[in-house]
Formats: sequence, C-alpha cells, structure tokens
Amino acid sequence: MTSRLETLIDQGTGREPADIVLKGGRFFDLVTGEIVASDIAICRDRIVGTCGSYKGKEEIDISGRLVVPGFIDTHLHIESSLVTPHEFDRCVLPYGVTTAICDPHEIANVIGTEGIRFFLDSSLETIMDIRVQLSSCVPATHLETAGADLPIEELLPFRDHPKVIGLAEFMNFPGVIHKDPVCLAKLDAFYGDHIDGHAPLLRGNDLNGYLSAGIRTEHECTTAEEALEKIRKGMHILVREGSVSKDLHALMPIITERLSPFLALCTDDRNPLDIAEQGHLDYMIRTAIANGIEPLAIYRAASISAARAFGLRDRGLVAPGWRADLVVIDSLRNCKAEMVFSAGRKVTDELFATRKPVAAVGLDSVKARPVEAAHFVVPATQGETSVIGVLPGKIITEHRRYELPSFGNETGIDLDRDIIKVAVIERHGKNGNHANGFVQGFGLKKGAIASTVGHDSHNICVVGVDEEDMALAANRLGEIHGGFVVVEDGRVTGEIALPIAGLMSLEPYETVRDTLHDLRKAAYALGTTLQEPFLQVAFLPLPVIPHLKISDMGLVDVDRFALI
Repeated sequence: MTSRLETLIDQGTGREPADIVLKGGRFFDLVTGEIVASDIAICRDRIVGTCGSYKGKEEIDISGRLVVPGFIDTHLHIESSLVTPHEFDRCVLPYGVTTAICDPHEIANVIGTEGIRFFLDSSLETIMDIRVQLSSCVPATHLETAGADLPIEELLPFRDHPKVIGLAEFMNFPGVIHKDPVCLAKLDAFYGDHIDGHAPLLRGNDLNGYLSAGIRTEHECTTAEEALEKIRKGMHILVREGSVSKDLHALMPIITERLSPFLALCTDDRNPLDIAEQGHLDYMIRTAIANGIEPLAIYRAASISAARAFGLRDRGLVAPGWRADLVVIDSLRNCKAEMVFSAGRKVTDELFATRKPVAAVGLDSVKARPVEAAHFVVPATQGETSVIGVLPGKIITEHRRYELPSFGNETGIDLDRDIIKVAVIERHGKNGNHANGFVQGFGLKKGAIASTVGHDSHNICVVGVDEEDMALAANRLGEIHGGFVVVEDGRVTGEIALPIAGLMSLEPYETVRDTLHDLRKAAYALGTTLQEPFLQVAFLPLPVIPHLKISDMGLVDVDRFALI
C-alpha cells in the first residue's frame, strides 16, 4: 500500500494526478512579493505543486483570480462573537480565516475548566483550525468576583492537547512586575512555550521586566510609538481591529515591508453583525491597502508572519509541502474571498454538515439576586465624583472628575454633560455584590442597557438614565439566562438571549446577526451615540485596562490597581 508520504511525492512530481488542481490563476508569493501565474496542486491537506502545470482528479478553473494563503486571526475570544465555535466556524471561514487562535478566557471566568473543555472539544470538530491558548488569568484580578478560579494545577492537564499552543494573554502585568507568586507559578510552568502578552501602555524598564518572563506577543498597542518600542524589545505586535477596539489606523505607520515579519492581525473581537456588514480580517486588509499600505506587508501579517509568531510552521505560504489553507480572491486590493480551502477541503455547506455537534454548557450560570430601583441610588457626597470617561472605539477609559448635582441625599445624573449611571451586579451566586458609579460618553437620554457580557468576570453590567429601567433590565437578564437587554420607559424594547454561560447563543449566527440589528436599533432609540454600545458596556468592568473601570466591588483605579 502506498504511504501518505509517497502519495504526496508522487502527486508533487506529477507522476500521479493531484487530488485537486486550481488552474488558470495566479498566486501571491509572500517571499518575493511577486504575483506568479501557476497551477496549484493539492494532495489531501497539503499543497504539492506550484510554479508549473498539473493534471488533477478534480480541476477547478480560477482564471482571472488570485490565490493567497489562508488568514490567521491571532487573538480573539470566540465567546465575544456571541456564537458557539461551530457557528463562528460557519460564519468566518468563508471570509478566508482558516486559523483562529482563541483564548476561552470569557467562558473560563464563568464556569472554569468545563468551559475550556467545551472549546477544545469543539476545536476537534470545526473545519477551520481553531487553536486554543489556556486562559492565564482566571480570575483576572482580585478586584472583581469571577465564577471560577483556575490555578496552574487546573491548566496543566490541558497542556498536551493537540489544539493547545500555550498560555493566553497575561493580563495581570502588575502581578508580573511585582512578582506575585500565583502569576510566577503560571509563567514558570509555561516558560519556553508560547505566552501571550497583554500590557497596555507598559513602557520602559517595567516593560523589560515583563518581557523577561518569556512573554512574546502583544495586541494592546494603541499608538505606533508604543508598538515600535515593543517590537524593538522583541515582541510580535498583533494589530487589532474589532467591534470595539479599533487600532488599525493608529498602527498603520508600523505596517511596512521591513517590519511585517514582526506583525500579525487580530480582531479581539467582532460580532456577527459587523462581520456581515464589513467582513473580518479581509476588512483589515482592504482598509490597510486603501490607506496606502503595501499589499506585501499586510498579507504577510495576515498569514506567514502570524504563523511564525505562534509556532505554526506548516502554514502561511502558497508553496509545496505547506498546509493547503488557501483563499481565492478577486484582487489584492478588494480581498473578496470567492473560494476558500481549509486543509485541502473546499469550504461548502456540505462540508460544514460533516461536523459532529458538541453539547452546550453553562446553561444556568446567571444566579444574580433580583434588584430594585433603590439598589441604584448613589448617596450624595461633597466635592468631585469620579466618572468613567468612554472613548469611542477604545476599551481604554479616562478617569474624569466632576461635581454632580444632588437631589436630597442622592447624587444624580447630568444629561447635559452626558453623565449617567453604571452598575455592576455579581451574578455567579457567590456574594451578591452590587456597585454603582457614573459613566460619560454613551449619549443615552432615557432607558437602560444591561449585559451579562462584562469582561473579564462577566457579572451583570447596566448603564442607564432611569433606575426603574435599570432594575428591569438587570432582572430580565436572569429570566433569559443571560444576554443583552434594552429597556425604555418600563418596557423591554430589545433583547438577545445568550444562555451558554451568559455569553453565547444557541441559535445560528444568521439569527444572532439579525437580532443584533434589531437590538442596535433599540439602543439607538435611547439616544446612544456609540456605534457599538453593547460591547462598550461589556468593557466597562474590565479592571486590567486603564484608567478607570467598575467591578462588582466598586470603582477601580487601574493605574494604582486598587479600589477607590
């Protein structure tokens, strides 16, 4: 019997017809930057022939089209796409994303190892190659209440899983710099393996200390100056453009042919509505080229440079012996995927139908106590009040201070200055914590928006103008087992149920997409000026991103890494 290796060699030399041959097209050579006219021969999951003519058992005419390597999303949380890994696969793979490197950090913070196992089981079934980074910070900090606690002993059993790359984004950078024993135990256990970074605004000697722990990648750069310092110090920069965090334009000065070996692309994260309206990594590529970035630089970042950064040595080029993850596009500038191959398989509805389902988990994770309007009252104080300042398109917030109006013994909102209330309610059934504060920048004139997606611990976060509406929105989340809710004048005007750990829908991505469209309209009716208000709500409780956040324990001064 002919071995697999012999078959690959026979088809590569042309002694035997290849399984599939793409004929009449050209491919983008990411080594030389040339566009090469050539057949592309595929045997099983590998490319076996380029720069020549081949016969195939199946021949596909791609005349006038261009072939590029499959795109690699180097950092995302599939949960934040609001769909299961199976539906993410079906939604995103047709856009040319053939590899996704995910951190199941969100579901792990809610249900622990059960959530990680759900992702690993799903990754064995998806057509896209989903790789998993083991969540390094569960809980992310001591400043919030998470649903789970994952010490190093809980992570090590997953280390040798075939889909695991290494340790996911190490967000507790103060814990690294100040040698927290829990942080050091995790870093030491994975030292020499891939460790993802997460160090927004970290510079100078503190950055040096952080990198000395063996951390090699970073997706939190928001300026070209910050990114360049981190590249000089050996980091591989993951340029991010998601539904909330939009850093592509700010980082365009570093996307050059010279620096492209040290760059990759990530979304961190995009929801199905934005994917339908704009695309995924293809959107980043189109946008970059339209703004004058050389195609070679951005296509390298999307594939070969990303693969090398994460030790995926079998993909990223259109070349013999490499994994047949290929995207047939109309042109480099438009980057419209017309045909996609994942491990040599043409992506079709029939191919998706071959996957085995994976049972849902975390269906009863919302255990918050019911609340009333009185729970959202903020006692009157003298002097200035700390206010979270939202920056559109950023998950970084500002620490602002204002003298707010008081009404009797209560501190009130100030609609003229766009200052409304925000609250975080512990929802894991552990302590019933409830913290109130103020936020500026949503543009709401009435009603409330509530979410069980609240990074990183995913407690209930609600913003609003009216306390009655805030209470209704928070309580409705318990009734639908998690999700997003919009309330106006005592009435629920929009909602989406996310019963898998309060993070993901049980519905197809098309249903989620259409529901999000209606939900966004309901939020806009409240007056919000934010393009993506729901994910902006979700990042208000993220106490590892400067400068002022709120958790179920209270307002967090991230610069001091302490509760106010």
